[in-house]
Amino acid sequence: MISGAHVIVYSKDAEADRAFFRDVLGFKSVDAGHGWLIFALPPGEAAFHPASENGPHELYFMCDSLKSEMDALAKKGVKCSKVEEARWGSITKMKLPGGGEVGLYQPGNQRKVVGARFSTSLFLGLR
Repeated sequence: MISGAHVIVYSKDAEADRAFFRDVLGFKSVDAGHGWLIFALPPGEAAFHPASENGPHELYFMCDSLKSEMDALAKKGVKCSKVEEARWGSITKMKLPGGGEVGLYQPGNQRKVVGARFSTSLFLGLR
């Protein structure tokens, strides 16, 4: 039985990005040795999008109020991209200190389907 997932984020400055996850985003971690931090993440989900070839993967964090989360991040000096509206929700991207990006989005109403038990719904506290 699969009990979890491990996400790998490649970075030109892994130490700075680890500090961002720890100090700015507030994720708890354990040191696997030599400062190699492994972060606990909120519940997640996976989606497979069609593409002409296999390529890099993307990481998005979810929130129940994108505006509130962006305001809180701005107070910590985090700059977010312009919010884009899509049929599945609202999204922005945060620039990591190492130069990469991590997405942040607020799922749209389709996640609030009555009786649905998506991990998103559980994470957001929706019933």
